[in-house]
Amino acid sequence: MELCDDSPNSHQQEESERTKRIRVKNRRKRYLDTHPDYFNPSLELADPLLYDRLIRRFQSPSEREAEGRAKGYSGILEADIMRSEAKLEALAHPDPNSTLTYRRGPNGEIIAEEKDEVPLSKEQGMEWWRHEMGMRFLRGDDTDFDYKEVDENEDLDDLEEQERQEAYFEDEEPTWAFDDGERELTGETGIQDF
Repeated sequence: MELCDDSPNSHQQEESERTKRIRVKNRRKRYLDTHPDYFNPSLELADPLLYDRLIRRFQSPSEREAEGRAKGYSGILEADIMRSEAKLEALAHPDPNSTLTYRRGPNGEIIAEEKDEVPLSKEQGMEWWRHEMGMRFLRGDDTDFDYKEVDENEDLDDLEEQERQEAYFEDEEPTWAFDDGERELTGETGIQDF
């Protein structure tokens, strides 16, 4: 027999945990909005197959060469090894968090299962990449990132605080500081013109 705890403290604790989770996600979202450099080419290693499918397929040879120079030989080698290992892993153990799926093609290559999983343009590929990596960041799945810096940073709450202040001031009616009854505004504004 399972007992249900419907005490006010239980509900307050659940609400507090929910509020905390929302605040953390808001801070992470705000961080991504203010740090677009998070989506740099080194993020390729987070999901090499997704990067390959959404970004690399649209790169010209000169763009790939420039990216390779920026990574260096060891960076290129690391990305290639990671991509090869990811292909084997994708076939053996599909990722339930990914909206994109993988299967083996007729020549042994890894391809999307559905045509609508393949972007039609470079811009759409970049948009999908940013969305997938953004969702991964919001979930807290970036193992190379120190989330504590973001999750505990109250400076990232400025939008939430601003919305609360705006709501408060919208509901306020102007009153006199020392209100001893009805007063009518008469005369000058109190602003001196020099």
